[in-house]
Amino acid sequence: MTPRAQLFLAACLAAWPSIASAEPAAALRDLLEEAWQFELREDPLLATQVGDHRYNAELPRLTVADVERRVEAKRQFLRRADAIAGDGLARPEQINLQLFRRQLRDEIAEAEFKTYLMPITNREGFHVSFPELRRNVPLRTAGDYENYIARLEGFDRYAQDHIELMRAGIAAGVTLPAVSIDGAGEAIRPHVVADATNSVFYEPFREFPEAVPEADRPRLDAAGREAILQGIVPGYRRFLEFIESEYAQAARGTIGASALPQGREFYRHRVRSFTTLDLTPEEVHATGLAEVARIKAEMQALVKRVQFEGDLPAFIEHLRTDPKFYAATPEELLKEVAFALKRMDGELPRLFDKLPRTPYGIREIPAYIAPRTTTAYYSPPPGDGSRGGYYYVNTYDLASRPLFEVEALSLHEAVPGHHLQIALQQELEDLPPFRRFGGCTAFIEGWGLYAERLGLEVGFYQDPYSDFGRLSFEMWRACRLVVDTGIHYLGWTREQAIDFMADNTALALLNVRSEVDRYIAWPGQAVAYKIGELKIRELRGLAEAELGDRFDVRAFHAAVLESGAVPLEVLEENVHRFIAAEKSR
Repeated sequence: MTPRAQLFLAACLAAWPSIASAEPAAALRDLLEEAWQFELREDPLLATQVGDHRYNAELPRLTVADVERRVEAKRQFLRRADAIAGDGLARPEQINLQLFRRQLRDEIAEAEFKTYLMPITNREGFHVSFPELRRNVPLRTAGDYENYIARLEGFDRYAQDHIELMRAGIAAGVTLPAVSIDGAGEAIRPHVVADATNSVFYEPFREFPEAVPEADRPRLDAAGREAILQGIVPGYRRFLEFIESEYAQAARGTIGASALPQGREFYRHRVRSFTTLDLTPEEVHATGLAEVARIKAEMQALVKRVQFEGDLPAFIEHLRTDPKFYAATPEELLKEVAFALKRMDGELPRLFDKLPRTPYGIREIPAYIAPRTTTAYYSPPPGDGSRGGYYYVNTYDLASRPLFEVEALSLHEAVPGHHLQIALQQELEDLPPFRRFGGCTAFIEGWGLYAERLGLEVGFYQDPYSDFGRLSFEMWRACRLVVDTGIHYLGWTREQAIDFMADNTALALLNVRSEVDRYIAWPGQAVAYKIGELKIRELRGLAEAELGDRFDVRAFHAAVLESGAVPLEVLEENVHRFIAAEKSR
């Protein structure tokens, strides 16, 4: 072999690893893009939410056949993902592959347990989310209005698809508990109107934006009214009749997931899926009991600190019944929320070296769902930057919304909680879309609970009652570990769960019942919060111990947030890498 040939061969051999590694990397990129485009085509509402407006006039199809077709496509995506050699990938791509496989496996398992046959509860589902369409789609041009009208027209078919799924659930013995369907009609009935102008769906037609030509407005207004009367009203009426005359009679009398076909296996899957850890329901239950005992001791110490004459149950009853702890008007509650968050906005640079560009706002939870939903929730911004995120506050029954909870609740739902974490994640342009707009519940909700505690580090909870509110919220999430596993795996009754929550938290009794009913309808989800927070706190403690005086909370938070909402095992790897990098400086 000539020297020139030897040099050429050596160069080829040196280049081979990079060429070989490029092949799985390219295969992964192609697969992720193909799978993402599939998701957007199959779920036009998701496409609009993430800022892709190609399908703004369409709604998803949700017949049994459509669901099964999508599941088979995901099986094919998983086979292709499993064929990609992860060893040839850089670490960010390895994480993409790992998370993509995990997501597909969880979604396929969910389908095999036939959870798609229970697509709603009395507080969640298409019938609750669809009225928010007017706030979640672009409505700036005549074309935007035409897209909106097309979706209103398609609602009747959309409702019929859900009815088909639920009828199949009745036939398969996969139905919601009766308690999870009680009161569902209250969220449906307001949309069955005789006059289209009385519908919330008509609101965008009351005042058109300047970009809609005057000549188009009468036509769009007439088409909007017709779509409401021919699409929205029949769809809601049909669904109301189905729920009240058919589904309510078929709903099961049991409340636990273990009563479903393969129920105990299903719940074990849910615990692993939502926590992202290989935990059993028994382990989660035991962790919950230990956390309840620890937090209760802190609560009792605070009761002594305020020199209350009575024990912890008496103190909790005092908090539930003394009017001084409650707002007199919705406006007063909202002002307290806004003040707490404006204070935190100013403190964020002490905790983070990077803040999201996307702003957030505060809204009241709509009246048609407020009596049956939670204290608050967060709605993320779309992917196109057209609006901010929103923190929704429940102003229904103000006697159930204590002011001493405002600081902890607001820090969880907005900043430094959900809005900060999710908006930052959406701005991570190097992440594939399924990660930018998705994520693991244990991380997302664990971060939200961890964010409540961050208030201690920047001057919040100076009022001991507000600090008790923080402890009560932490206790609430600890109780979830006990109550969720109790209901779905250990045979607890609804009354047992309510009593346990009422005895151990300062939540108003309306909220206790609402929360327990949420856990009944959504097996496993509630255990993610505390498990995620415990892992984040454990990793922070490790970083503080390993780095000592060199520990920088801003750098630690960057390490936690820089990959988005990952499984807890990936988060642990990231933090260990952060510690090693800090030590090597």
